[in-house]
Amino acid sequence: MPTAERNPEVDRYIAGFPPATQDLLEQMRSTILKAAPGAEEVIGYQMPAYRLHGALVYFAGYKAHIGFYPTGSGIEAFKTELSVYKGAKGSVQFPLDKPLPLALITKIVKWRLKENLEKAKEKELKKASAKKRAVKKAIAKKS
Repeated sequence: MPTAERNPEVDRYIAGFPPATQDLLEQMRSTILKAAPGAEEVIGYQMPAYRLHGALVYFAGYKAHIGFYPTGSGIEAFKTELSVYKGAKGSVQFPLDKPLPLALITKIVKWRLKENLEKAKEKELKKASAKKRAVKKAIAKKS
């Protein structure tokens, strides 16, 4: 898979934070890009976002934490590991005064990537099946 390209808009987003926070945001960014090669890096909901066959994850910097948004399914799949952090249905907060759990972030991103790829395959199969039914119907109409 190709390596994800760094988006200059994300560079500008990160540059708007104090140096220590920039370091953490850059760690988050690099970890996501490495875990999801080929993902598109964009700004979505005014924060860095990553897409491949749909939204993968988002992250954002705040005064006291880094917000990580791997969707509700990503949080649910890793709820035990994430239970030590403050969070909600589709988000988790990593405090600025502690190291980021980069191995866990990698696992979550890879899990979300697998989930998106499986959904894309299902969608393609449904599309092919619908096309096959339409062809059969058209042939039956001609008869």
